[in-house]
Amino acid sequence: MTAATAPVPVPEEIIRARAYLLRTVEPPSRLLVHLVERHGPVEAADRLRRGAVPGALLERAAARRGTDTSEADLAIAAAAGARLLVPEDPQWPGWQFAAFGTARRADLAPPVALWARGPADPSALADRSVTVVGARGATRYGLHAAADFASVLARSGVAVFSGAAFGIDAAAHRGALAAGGRTVAVLACGPDRVYPAAHAGLIERIAATGLVLTEYPPGATPGRLRFLVRNRLLAALGAGCLVVEAGHRSGSRRTASDSVALGRPLMALPGAVTSAMSVGCHELVRSGQAELVGRPEDVLETIGRLGVDLAPERVAERRPTDGLAPGTLAVHDALPARAACSARRLGEIAGVAPDAVRIALVELEGRGLAEYHRGLWQRPARRDGP
Repeated sequence: MTAATAPVPVPEEIIRARAYLLRTVEPPSRLLVHLVERHGPVEAADRLRRGAVPGALLERAAARRGTDTSEADLAIAAAAGARLLVPEDPQWPGWQFAAFGTARRADLAPPVALWARGPADPSALADRSVTVVGARGATRYGLHAAADFASVLARSGVAVFSGAAFGIDAAAHRGALAAGGRTVAVLACGPDRVYPAAHAGLIERIAATGLVLTEYPPGATPGRLRFLVRNRLLAALGAGCLVVEAGHRSGSRRTASDSVALGRPLMALPGAVTSAMSVGCHELVRSGQAELVGRPEDVLETIGRLGVDLAPERVAERRPTDGLAPGTLAVHDALPARAACSARRLGEIAGVAPDAVRIALVELEGRGLAEYHRGLWQRPARRDGP
């Protein structure tokens, strides 16, 4: 890339302003987004510091607006290997987040900025991607399916987004990594923290080749509400959402709901009707919200390029009797497995005329489906071994 075409760095004052806004108002906040859209991030930050904002927004910022820790936040994040990704950056996934503008729910507001750790371009990854979510207490079936689907999709160039949680999330990340693909973890804590702590190694592997994203500032700890808030980002960043396993009530159902509200295709993997971990998936399909998928190719067709990423038709297992006319099939069914009988007797058993029986037996013998011995007919003896 030449100097003439190199992207212009985002001004430091914009980065500082957005870092301040990101910490001051707990996401999501449509009021804050509207303030930034109207005045720009720098003036919006100044207005918030001075209290020159609508009362509802002022109330939400009351606890934090008087302290500007943006410089310290940027330094702490940089020490952890993270940077602040802002909408003014060419790598900002603007097309994906545009869906927030059409959502009718107040809680579906876009992020003001994102802390990002890793070398990948989030906009490029989100362009061809799938979000995989599911139960933390997943079954062996669910773990295997999540890893297998993620692996196949990653080999097809699809980036796998998930939340790095126990269960389905971790299986999906590991499946993508095992295939040499890209995967993105969206967390509900600060960029300098790892959650869950047991997944520190996994999250480091994700950050080495893909991305770790969060909208929470350094030092922020995860909480139940923050996980639910985080889920809207997972829903927006994926070109579609796949639910592998989910109970009747689960965070995965929330991500699924957000995906539908944002206009993303929703898919669900079926499971055993006796499994409590598949109840949520079955309900999503039964209600018409989710498309049932049974193989990775089905997912690729749903989220992929129109007319290009088509799932191949399933090839049914061929049987030796495929293509036989009804009369010929009836004669074949009448052939004894151990004993042998005459063509006349076969006609009586099958209810087929003598001339048709002879024609059928010639065809069956040619296909290796009938054997003639001393004037009698029978099925070929089974041959075991090679």
